Amino acid sequence: MIESPMAIEREVGLGTEPDYLLAKRQGAVRELLLNIASVLGAVCIVLTVAALLFNITLIMFKTGSMSPTIPAGSLALVREIPASEVRVGDVVTVDRPDQLPVTHRVVAAQPGADGQSVLTLRGDANPVDDPAPYTVSTVRIVMASVPGLAFAVVAMSNPWALAAVSVVVASFITWYFWPRSTPRERRARGRHRARSFGGIVA
Repeated sequence: MIESPMAIEREVGLGTEPDYLLAKRQGAVRELLLNIASVLGAVCIVLTVAALLFNITLIMFKTGSMSPTIPAGSLALVREIPASEVRVGDVVTVDRPDQLPVTHRVVAAQPGADGQSVLTLRGDANPVDDPAPYTVSTVRIVMASVPGLAFAVVAMSNPWALAAVSVVVASFITWYFWPRSTPRERRARGRHRARSFGGIVA
């Protein structure tokens, strides 16, 4: 027998509602991913501007000397300030000649020569003060910290991770801007298929 055109249209999926719902879901997913990418991009821009204008940078905590306040693996936001502005109780990073910087809490602060300050530091997890005071003119004060985020930063610095992220971002951009057929175009293709199969005899 000969299939009716209406039956064939239903078979090839010419309904307008499914096309509309599918396009709506795809659009919602694209917008969600674009919003996430936009937020991440805005955060990167803000951090870059902050670093240039306000001497704000990020530091990673590799040890637990500041636990439990700032555990190992934390990522902290720090800002460079004159050492004379430091107060007891602040958590600061000081540079040490020929050694890595240290980030501990200020337990004593005294004015020094030539506008410098003499700071006594101690890690929250340490039972005693650091071996010797630090004579500095500037420090980086900790403004905020996020536990565990340093591990993610370290992981993202891996070349394979960077390559994977690049592929994902490139794929998303291609998918987002790839031309898509409209519901009308899909219905037109469906009608064409319906006409092609309209003469099939079973």
